Amino acid sequence: MKADQSRLYADVEFLTAIRPARTYRHLASLDKAADYIKAEFGKLACRVEEQPFRVDGQPYRNVIASFGPEKGERLILGAHYDVCGEQPGADDNASAVAGLLETARLLQAQPQLAHRIDLVAYSLEEPPFFGTEDMGSAVHAKSLHDQNAVVRAMLCYEMIGYFSDAPNSQRFPDERLAQLYPNTGDFIMVVGKQGQEALIERVRALMQDHASIDVQSISLPSAVGLSGLSDHRNYWRYGYQAVMINDTSFLRNPHYHQSTDTIDTLDFVRMAEVVNGVFGAIIQL
Repeated sequence: MKADQSRLYADVEFLTAIRPARTYRHLASLDKAADYIKAEFGKLACRVEEQPFRVDGQPYRNVIASFGPEKGERLILGAHYDVCGEQPGADDNASAVAGLLETARLLQAQPQLAHRIDLVAYSLEEPPFFGTEDMGSAVHAKSLHDQNAVVRAMLCYEMIGYFSDAPNSQRFPDERLAQLYPNTGDFIMVVGKQGQEALIERVRALMQDHASIDVQSISLPSAVGLSGLSDHRNYWRYGYQAVMINDTSFLRNPHYHQSTDTIDTLDFVRMAEVVNGVFGAIIQL
C-alpha cells in the first residue's frame, strides 16, 4: 500500500480550517483538532487512548494509537498538532499530523507486527512551551521512562509538506553545510544528534528504499539548536534514540510561523512519498 494524497489533503484541510487557530490560547480549537485525530485513529484496528495533562491549570492532551503487541519493545512515531500564533499552520504542523494519520492507516493493513508501534499526536510543542517540561512530548517521554518502557527508536514528523524545484531555494545556516547538500529544496531530511549516526543513517537508507524522493541526513551536536527543533528532543533526555523527519523548516519555507502557511503552498505528491518512506522505515525497524 502507498500513502493516499487525497487523504493527506483532507486531513490538512480540516486542521487548517479550524478557527480560531489551534494554539494554547484557544482550548476549544485544540480540542477540535484532538477530537479529529482521535476519531481518525478510532476508525482503525488499533488501541486508542488519551494522555491528559495540565499546564497553568488548563487541560491539554496527547492522543495515542497503538498497533502490534502490547508488551515488549516499541517504536514511537510522533507529531504535534498545535500551531504558533494566529495562523493556519499547514506545513507547521498539519502536514506532519496528516502524515501521522496516514501512517496509521497504512499500518492497519499490516498482517502482523513484531513490535509495538505507538503513534502520538502531541499538544504544546510551540512557544511559549517549547524547550520546557510542559511540552506534550516531554510528558509522553517521561511516562515511557517511568514505565521502564524499552524504545527501539523514536521518529518525529515535523513539517513534511513544503518543497521547491527552484535553484537556490534551499538555505543553510553556514557555508560549510551549503557545500554538502543540494541548493534546491526538493528533498526531505533526517535530522539527529551526534552519537546516533547509526540510527540516522539507517532511517535515511530505509526511507530512500521506499520513497521516490531524495532523502538526506545530518547529525549535529545536541548543543546546536538545529538538531533538536521538535518533539524528538524530549526523548534524548531519557536515553532514547530519536530523529526528526523535516523539510528543513525556515531554511526553506518562507511561510514558517506566518499567516501565509496555507494548504495551497504544500506539495502533496512529495508529502505522500515522505510518508511512504517513513512507513517503510518503521516496518523495517
